[in-house]
Amino acid sequence: MLVIGQVAVDLDTAIQRLARAEAFRLLIEPALDAAYRRAAVILGDLFEAEDAVHSAAEKAWRSWGSLRDPARFEGWFGRILVNECRDRLRRRRRVARAEVREPAVEIADPLAEVRLRRADMQAAVLDALAVLTADERIAIALRFEADLTVPRIAELTGTREGTVKSRLHHALQKLRVRLAETEAGQ
Repeated sequence: MLVIGQVAVDLDTAIQRLARAEAFRLLIEPALDAAYRRAAVILGDLFEAEDAVHSAAEKAWRSWGSLRDPARFEGWFGRILVNECRDRLRRRRRVARAEVREPAVEIADPLAEVRLRRADMQAAVLDALAVLTADERIAIALRFEADLTVPRIAELTGTREGTVKSRLHHALQKLRVRLAETEAGQ
């Protein structure tokens, strides 16, 4: 026991806390960029992705003692992040997207039409993604945006590979139908 001023400090406990914090920092820092990209893909919102990664990191820190094998940190943290994103998608429900368009103005920009088509396509995809359940959206985002394999998605979501395949199948069917409806309506 070390006494500094009027405060008694257990030196062993202080050293253990510092070592624990340093070990967590060494594991979490390299994972943050990928986690942010993954959350941004799943949530479709950069600011919300930042909040999700921050919340996931806090939850990981609070439950740090439950991780038995630090070699499995990436998968463990990935599951915490995916669950945080799933919760946010469920809370969000369905956000009404108001489409704001500028009045058509003749511009001497040769790429204006290409940009407009691209913006229309992005809006259609976002609209189509809105019809998916949280679990389907997570599966689609992890497979096609994060380019993860089905086994890796199953590991991150804590589900079986067959469940992931089923979610991908149903999500793709819904997306095809929704995008066909959008195309037909234009």
